[in-house]
Amino acid sequence: MSRKVLWIAAASVLVGAIVLGLKTLAWWVTGSVALLSDALESIINVAASAAALFAITVSARPADDNHQFGHHKAEYLSAVLEGVLVVVAAVTIMREAYYGFLDPHLPDQPFTGMLINGAATVINAIWCLVLLRVGKSMRSPALVADGKHVLTDVVTSVGVLIGFVLVPVTGWPVLDPLIAGLVALNVLWTGWSLMKESVGGLMDAAPPPDVVARIRELVSLHAAGAIEAHDLRTRHAGRITFVEFHLVVPGDMTVAAAHDICDRIENAFERDMDDAIITIHVEPEGEAKHRGVVVV
Repeated sequence: MSRKVLWIAAASVLVGAIVLGLKTLAWWVTGSVALLSDALESIINVAASAAALFAITVSARPADDNHQFGHHKAEYLSAVLEGVLVVVAAVTIMREAYYGFLDPHLPDQPFTGMLINGAATVINAIWCLVLLRVGKSMRSPALVADGKHVLTDVVTSVGVLIGFVLVPVTGWPVLDPLIAGLVALNVLWTGWSLMKESVGGLMDAAPPPDVVARIRELVSLHAAGAIEAHDLRTRHAGRITFVEFHLVVPGDMTVAAAHDICDRIENAFERDMDDAIITIHVEPEGEAKHRGVVVV
């Protein structure tokens, strides 16, 4: 586990708390239902960041007797939880928008509220980019999920700011809850997408096609002396990619020679994909299926 990932996750909780404070202040100054909804979404954002920090800490634990393949999937559990929290936030925002429709009113001090909320939005936007960049580079589902959650918060705030511009200009107070309702729909869609992606990881979904293609290429290039590799299976677990396949070798090859080929393949994966765990089953020539990876 990179200490960088852990520090970013911890900083995310702090940033979320600062943004929540600013948005709460903006709502208190204006009394806007859209700003209240924005602040409610940020409360869940802080809780989700804390869950991501916990999950990343757990996933860093080494394998033990009860979890012999490690704790990497803890990050997917965090991502699912964040998706659920995003959906809860969307429903909460819709509820506040509904009550705003029943009793619409122009917000107080819209310019001041706009400045405060705008500052929170800028902070969130910058932090969103950091989370997504680091999460993707370090292959951390929890950080990527946290980044997407923060992105929904940014979208929410942008929608609120648009409403703040339109409400005083048009004199239509109903636009305040209308903007909140539209943003809630976008937040709901993001939460659903996040949960769907994370559940795929929990269900041992295969890596993206380009990763699988690279795996096949590495086996082909570094298995000289073998005949073919077949029954290739791959799955993701957090930052770890598990790779399993059968390696067919000449029937008269010694165990030591076959072991050398396996070592060469494993070393190639370690150089190219240091977060991959390889399991190779060596078979004699008679087991060849001629529909797997052709060795160069």
